[in-house]
Amino acid sequence: MKSLWPGLLLAAVLFAAPAAAEERPLVAAASDLQFALTDAAAAFKEATGREVRLSFGSSGNFFRQIKQGAPFELFFSADEDFVSTLTKDGFTEDDGALYAVGRIALLLPHGSPLKLDPSLADLREALDDGRLKRFAIANPEHAPYGMRAEEALRSAGLWDAIKGKLVLGENVSQAAQFAMSGNAQGGIVAWSLALAPELAAKADHVLIPDHMHQPLRQRAVAIKGAGATAQAFLTFMQDEEARAIMRRYGFVLPGEEM
Repeated sequence: MKSLWPGLLLAAVLFAAPAAAEERPLVAAASDLQFALTDAAAAFKEATGREVRLSFGSSGNFFRQIKQGAPFELFFSADEDFVSTLTKDGFTEDDGALYAVGRIALLLPHGSPLKLDPSLADLREALDDGRLKRFAIANPEHAPYGMRAEEALRSAGLWDAIKGKLVLGENVSQAAQFAMSGNAQGGIVAWSLALAPELAAKADHVLIPDHMHQPLRQRAVAIKGAGATAQAFLTFMQDEEARAIMRRYGFVLPGEEM
């Protein structure tokens, strides 16, 4: 009988692995959700006893990873176009749901020589008088918040003048880190990150008018084969408890206005 134990143990491990993955599904989440979704996941665990694993990054990078077979069960994108394409290509359970509209903000670390000007006009003056050496945004090539930051800078007539001074984060969370690092005088980041206590204690921020950029319509979707815990978390994000958390971080919610 002793000779059977190694085989039985191996079988137990192999059969337990999928169950463990199902119990703690992997969620791909746009990095503007770093604080909000972390709080929501904690509330979900408190309410249901279930857990999810959160991976934060740029929506464009997650889009490519999902198409290449990455084992995510949910995708919370900062740009609904990525979800729409995945749905069209057959990677999702359905077309998902709009969960929020994001906003962008000018973030200035304490001591920055820049002015907290939502029109961004001071950036022009700072370029001319030498106050602005480096300015952080997310990479517009694959990060939706970087795309909207570029649009705002173009709207202010600054893009050509400032692009040589830009420090590009892989995602908007990294852009916020660059803006706070001392190597940049500020940056354009997600409003949700600027409102987080960790950043608010060290920086000043102001909301950039939404007419300066296209809307950040953010959509979540279950990837093909998503399990029960993943589906439950997606449903939980539509409940009032989760919506209250999202409001706290400055998101505009479906059915609500500013």
